[in-house]
Amino acid sequence: MTTQSNGWLELPDTAEAETFLEQHPDLQFVDLLIADMNGIVRGKRIDRSALKKVFEKGVALPASLYGLDILGETVESTGLGLEIGEADNICYPIAGTLCMEPWQKRPIAQLLMTMYEDDETPFYADPRTVLKRVLKRFDELELTPVTAFELEFYLIDQENIAGKPQPPKSPISGKRPESVQVYSIDELDEYADFLSDVIETARDQGIPADTIVAESAPGQFEINLHHVADPIKSCDNATLLRRVIKSVAYDHEMDTTFMAKPYADQAGNGMHLHISLIDSNGKNVFELDPDSEQPNDIMRWAVGGLIEAMDDYLAILCPNINSYRRFSQGFYVPSWPCWGVENRTTALRLPLGEPEAARIEHRLAGTDSNPYLLMAAMLSAIHFGITHKIEPPPPIEGNAYEQQETSLPNNLRDALRELESSGMMREYFGNDFLNVFIACKEHEVEQFERTISDLEYTWYLHTV
Repeated sequence: MTTQSNGWLELPDTAEAETFLEQHPDLQFVDLLIADMNGIVRGKRIDRSALKKVFEKGVALPASLYGLDILGETVESTGLGLEIGEADNICYPIAGTLCMEPWQKRPIAQLLMTMYEDDETPFYADPRTVLKRVLKRFDELELTPVTAFELEFYLIDQENIAGKPQPPKSPISGKRPESVQVYSIDELDEYADFLSDVIETARDQGIPADTIVAESAPGQFEINLHHVADPIKSCDNATLLRRVIKSVAYDHEMDTTFMAKPYADQAGNGMHLHISLIDSNGKNVFELDPDSEQPNDIMRWAVGGLIEAMDDYLAILCPNINSYRRFSQGFYVPSWPCWGVENRTTALRLPLGEPEAARIEHRLAGTDSNPYLLMAAMLSAIHFGITHKIEPPPPIEGNAYEQQETSLPNNLRDALRELESSGMMREYFGNDFLNVFIACKEHEVEQFERTISDLEYTWYLHTV
């Protein structure tokens, strides 16, 4: 695959489109996809005849795509809607992302896009642009992040009960799962056809999904993505994998949710991120000391940055009202900045294993977060820690949940205040982007707080 480069802009060679059309003579349409501020995939569908033109000249989409709330409505306080006349920006294809959508009943392909303000200027509100800006700082250090996501999700029935989800019936037994069976092979067998189709469909699209486990609640599963030495590609994989999981579930007459906490009495959905750094010789600079199994200076400083800035970036990892329900007692989500070696009760875990596989596992984010922004936040804090040589507090041994009370923000409004006042996040993400993100999320908080819940009617309607 070749590209035509012009500063930030890297256009795929039109030969990619021509070859794809030749290989798929029955192709009818192509979905042009772009992940919005919430990580929701949006875009437009074009006829195959327009594909080559998209590679040559891009396609116009409204800038307000990045000023949408979770319901897809424009948040005018972002300045991306009526204030600029609902103006279009130009979107260009991402090289190597053109592939078929195997779940479709007719031959349809997909292509990832990114937005520009003009031929040379990436659009500041595109999360992909934020991540690219952060990665340039690692280029200056001659370090390359190697990353991998783990995504948790729930299989749910297509029919809700009074608006609330329920587990789907097993295709084998016809029963709904009720008990917690962590790492259960039987649970995997119950939904084997669906899970196999997810892995096969992902691989057909070049998404390196390699492991599935039954998780901590009925109908909950985790899929692991293989590590890659391209953080943007890693985020593409996570974004497209969610689309694969949802689409394959529909084919099996089921539904899925990546909502952070769909059931009050069950575990939430987390998205863990594994990060290591390699130098220009391909050496992992996070290698643990083989004798002491303790982190070296660079890894320690990276942990220090992640710990010190955790309050600042929490709103990026937990961007929705529901995100903070995951932090309820008894469901194994760390709620204060801490780290430990081979300790799953801490916010940051340093797994043991081969020295060259040394890495940091960040365990706070929900699967409802935007992978590009999650990645950018983690790498910003790591870069900040390394360049400022920030020492972390001592590692935690034993059960971290019993050693300190919650200290991280426990709701979206407080987390947004921390983000808004963070000099570090403004330095790495840029003021313009953060202002748009915060405006979108504050709008959602205001909408939520104006809503009268059923519980309020139950408590107060006839009692006060």
